[in-house]
Amino acid sequence: MLLPRPAAKCGTQVPPLPLTWMAPCSATTALVGLPKWWEAGAQTYPIDNQTLLIIEIAVFSFLESKRYEGYKKTGGTGFAFFFPFDPMGMRSQDKELKELKNGRLAMLAFLGFASTAAVNGQGPIESLQTHLADPAHNNIFTSSVGKESCVFVAVLSILPMLIEANKALGKGQESVPLFPWNEEWEKVAK
Repeated sequence: MLLPRPAAKCGTQVPPLPLTWMAPCSATTALVGLPKWWEAGAQTYPIDNQTLLIIEIAVFSFLESKRYEGYKKTGGTGFAFFFPFDPMGMRSQDKELKELKNGRLAMLAFLGFASTAAVNGQGPIESLQTHLADPAHNNIFTSSVGKESCVFVAVLSILPMLIEANKALGKGQESVPLFPWNEEWEKVAK
């Protein structure tokens, strides 16, 4: 049994926690008697998948329609009939911006988790350990998708410059991309 870390201060022996990224989920599902969450799709359940899909579509359609109605009325998101949803009274512009940035960072982190699992079959912690052991040979550019990654990074690096150049050169005009292969480029270059 895993004991919380403060128990170690009381003299209780605490076994080392496993360094896997899914340890908290594994411990929680094991405590309540559920199968491993990453194997959930392969399990059999009392409800067949089609019935479960119909229930999910009905429930989420209702919730999303209510969320959209509330957004149209208040301009804020919420849950079912509570708009804006702020039970603790902590809503502010600063908190909304922080929550938005945190959500975007979380999505980017999950993309990294999924990418490392798809490319090398490792979880994030294992992949980090492999990279730290030999950074020159274990990175995204030396992986099986290295060439695609290099092109993607190059395009993302150049794209902001092209957008800003387009804005600067096309002031007061309808936005037409100014690339060397367009006719508009020749008009500006003269």
